[in-house]
Amino acid sequence: MEKFELDKTLAEEIRARVLGDGFMKLVQSVRRNGKAFRISLRPVLIGGETRYQAEMNDDGHVRVKNFDANGAAEGLEEIIAQKGARDLHLMTASGDLHVRVTRKGHVHVSRSAEMDRVAQVQPHDRVKNLPLTSFDSSTLLRVIGLADGEGRVRASMRGKYDQVNEFLKVVEDVVEGNGERGTGNGKEFVVVDCGCGKAYLTLALYFYLTQVLKFPKVRVIGVDRRADVIAAAQKMAQQLDVSDQVQFVASELSAFDSEHSTPDMVISLHACDTATDEALARGVEWGSRYIVSALCCQHELQKAIGPQTDAAFAGVLRHGILRERLCDILTDSFRAMILRVLGYRTQVVEFVSPDATARNILLRAESGARGGQSGAVSDYLNLRDYWHVTPWLETRLASRLEPHLRRFS
Repeated sequence: MEKFELDKTLAEEIRARVLGDGFMKLVQSVRRNGKAFRISLRPVLIGGETRYQAEMNDDGHVRVKNFDANGAAEGLEEIIAQKGARDLHLMTASGDLHVRVTRKGHVHVSRSAEMDRVAQVQPHDRVKNLPLTSFDSSTLLRVIGLADGEGRVRASMRGKYDQVNEFLKVVEDVVEGNGERGTGNGKEFVVVDCGCGKAYLTLALYFYLTQVLKFPKVRVIGVDRRADVIAAAQKMAQQLDVSDQVQFVASELSAFDSEHSTPDMVISLHACDTATDEALARGVEWGSRYIVSALCCQHELQKAIGPQTDAAFAGVLRHGILRERLCDILTDSFRAMILRVLGYRTQVVEFVSPDATARNILLRAESGARGGQSGAVSDYLNLRDYWHVTPWLETRLASRLEPHLRRFS
């Protein structure tokens, strides 16, 4: 038997579980040259007949295909024959099977206790209660490229579609929690989308605020430094006949100043690296009431925290992938803590399934608390000083933070 190969008995067990009665789902995760590849297989009902849906996520690029039984059997053989370190999790009505293949080729197998679950095959075309299905969004989705010419969400865009839907749910929860739905307090409700990119969220948010949440006056401004991206977004706004209400500006975020002294809400969806911090900083500087940000990775702490930084964490820090994840957690913790020190009530939540994106942490903040509270400041300083680092966002907002931090130094 070759290295990484599953033995014949185990391979036959996997085939029997997947192609037999009671199959629920199979998920296999592989790392290729430092990148993640994940494939899942599940039964679905299409036109009243059972088919198999495979979703391939290749380092964030998602493809979805549907197969009959023969096609599923062929695909399963490719999954079984996969070489390299991997994890396979197989769920059936009678129990679960977990297979882990290490980098040295060792195969570890575990099986759950006998179960008696009901394996329900879900319709592929079931209608979900999603923000973008709560109004006629077909034209919007076609123009921004999330749907094809017939109005069906593109398989390759399913992850982005889910992200936008979940982000809209958070926005609704934020404004409804303050009694602003349908009123906007009688004034224009202004949103700035920092690092708007291809404007999927920018345009979707405008239509959701006006058509579902019934805000009478809304202005959404998308800011991105890439002129070609902004030109494409402006063209889409014109096609949707909303270019007067949804505006796009090509600018570095640090150099952009809204003509509105206080935008009501600042949002960002995966603004890369320190662009997320810049979005948070601008929201603070503008005095925005709401800041909603799907946080992106940031590499500043990874440069400062090395394998030898702390003996207590040596077992974590010596592994690059674990050090990276720890630094991501610390970065997002510092972001939330700094906003709290500056008088924002903050929450950090998982806003979308990890299947849609690995960057599924969202920070929502609302101004109105008293800045510089001792508990918030001490929490921040204790964590910062333990790691002997200065977060990028602290440097960026130094003039606002310094008076609060100085009192406890």
